[in-house]
Amino acid sequence: MEKKIVPIFYACDDAFVKYTIVSLASMIENASKDYAYKIHVLYTNISEEMKARLLALQNENFEIEFVDVSEYLESVTKDLPIRHYYSKTTYYRFFISEMFDYDKAIYIDSDTIVLGDISELYNTEIGDSYLGACHEQAMVQVNVYGTYCEEVVGVSRNNFFNAGLMLINCVQFREKQVLKSFLYHLGEYNFVVTQDEDYLNLICKDHVFWLDQKWNTELTDGLEYSYDYKDAYILHYIMVNKPWHYHTCRGADIFWSYASKTSVHSLIKGELDSYTDEQRENDARSAENLAQMAQDEIDRDDNYQKMLNEKKRSPYRVALLEKIAKYEKEGRFDEDVEDDPPSRTIMPDEIDYLRRSLGAKIKTAIAHKKAKVFLKTILDKKIMIIKDIKGVESFSSLNTGAIVTCNHFNAFDSFAIQEAFHASKQWPKRKFYRVIREGNYTSFPGFFGELMRHFYTLPLSSNIKTMAKFTEATNTLLQKGNFVLFYPEQAMWWNYRKPRPLKVGAYKFAVKNNVPVLPCFITMKDSDILGEDLRREIKDFDVGENFLPDGFYVQEYTIHIGEPIYPKAELSSKENMDYLAQRNFEAWKEIYEREYGMPLEY
Repeated sequence: MEKKIVPIFYACDDAFVKYTIVSLASMIENASKDYAYKIHVLYTNISEEMKARLLALQNENFEIEFVDVSEYLESVTKDLPIRHYYSKTTYYRFFISEMFDYDKAIYIDSDTIVLGDISELYNTEIGDSYLGACHEQAMVQVNVYGTYCEEVVGVSRNNFFNAGLMLINCVQFREKQVLKSFLYHLGEYNFVVTQDEDYLNLICKDHVFWLDQKWNTELTDGLEYSYDYKDAYILHYIMVNKPWHYHTCRGADIFWSYASKTSVHSLIKGELDSYTDEQRENDARSAENLAQMAQDEIDRDDNYQKMLNEKKRSPYRVALLEKIAKYEKEGRFDEDVEDDPPSRTIMPDEIDYLRRSLGAKIKTAIAHKKAKVFLKTILDKKIMIIKDIKGVESFSSLNTGAIVTCNHFNAFDSFAIQEAFHASKQWPKRKFYRVIREGNYTSFPGFFGELMRHFYTLPLSSNIKTMAKFTEATNTLLQKGNFVLFYPEQAMWWNYRKPRPLKVGAYKFAVKNNVPVLPCFITMKDSDILGEDLRREIKDFDVGENFLPDGFYVQEYTIHIGEPIYPKAELSSKENMDYLAQRNFEAWKEIYEREYGMPLEY
């Protein structure tokens, strides 16, 4: 039976190929013999002697070929100014999906030791993610680099990956034109800190499958792990932390245990022995300079993020995100960040919560019809993108009314939950209502104002008698088996991805009516659709000036529907409210941490 091929790529030059030999030797020793490994070494200049040393590692499972990328490099850069660093070998990883007809492939840096079975990495299913990678711990653990990620590249420090080990989804790289995007960004802005890694993170943001950190355990001073680095699957000697330069390098003994078995051992040992104190001092200065370079980029008035804010992005949205960051830092999670229309008090005689009158029924039917057209339009035009609905069976299985909760981050998020409701096949047996704020009911103009007043909404009120009607109507709707959407975070924070502390008011209705809470949490990823000129796509709907993400990428939503949470008979009303809120938050937190691959931290 023919063995499955595992394609693996290195990129190196004549000076670095000796470390490639050690890395590959460690890989061969620990790889399963059930696979055929095709090793591609991308290069522009390697001597025949060093090629021969590397080729000597071939065996019945490992085939090695050298691929000179000079011609391809020239073809993709002929119309572009080539910067001084562009011929760096690490940039060759951008060419893999275009030069080779693989569905997926592994790229690995040469300054690594592979202690695990590389076939296990290759067999990891990463879905439609652009690549699988590990968190860049220098960005997570060193503040200046984390700040650089966020304020210059525009990627969270907890979502920044190290590109020295990647499981590349070549199909997605081709379909999403990652190389073309790289060349575009290369001409647009000069990232100088981690260079190609910065570009990769910018392009692949939100489309990364997070691998077990043991597949890329970075060894350098100051970085710590929750496990012993000797238990890693791959050791990565990053920055100036090289065992061929420092006797005291962490993990040096492991490196030398493999190097000693290769034909380049004496060459590398000679490099260690001849490395001078002056060179080590230069290394220290290099590390300091890199940190300073990151700080200089942060301080620049025209860094990449500031350039985007100046040229493309809605000033309203930019100011909003800055305000959200400020409020998060201050712990003001339930405060509004947007300027809502001025409100007035809803009086009890002006609202028919249960739509009992003929006029209310007619207006609701018209609003429902318009909302269906609007929802279809924003989905068709990709103004709102629902990538997936997970856990819809939790919605479908309910045979009573329920309090539905959702994180509140967009004026359209209730439409997303409505789509989940329709996917559950509960309509028309049950109806779906939304609790809204008083000002949204009284003061929104145009099309949205019509929906706020007539499309199955339950507005809160500052009038005590009106609130009594709201409470009575909500209880009635729940007892009749309907679903009521509450936003227990209270305020809407645009595109904010973390769950925020929950208010307990919504859970009083679940306890009072003995109905479950259905916790829904929507996760987001950047799509490849930039929110420019989207307003013309819905020109027939008056949605106001600030509802569309001008200059920002439209988000792809995944709706996660958790298991229903039921009140406990043995608890008091107050205890039950606290219990439901706590369980709801825990459900959201679990989804957040699982889907984003990071702990919830504010």
